Amino acid sequence: MDSRAVAALLIGLLAVVQAQLWLGRGSVGDVAHLRQKLDEQKARNTVAQQANEQLAAEVRDLQEGLEMVEEKARAELGMVRPNEVLVQIVK
Repeated sequence: MDSRAVAALLIGLLAVVQAQLWLGRGSVGDVAHLRQKLDEQKARNTVAQQANEQLAAEVRDLQEGLEMVEEKARAELGMVRPNEVLVQIVK
């Protein structure tokens, strides 16, 4: 092979590599899009983790004592103790 053929081959390979970098799978734009999706998923994971922690704390409270059960019954079901009067103020 002469030097012109080698140079043409190398230029062709360089063109293919550049095309993959800018247009193909794993391209600059593709990586930026995947990073954005990753950031969005991390944000959703953070929100879900906070909700899980809150639920876990609530479960612990329910397992440890009846105070939380009583509070839930009063707030959500409107339950009262004997000789108690429930007064609701509606705004």
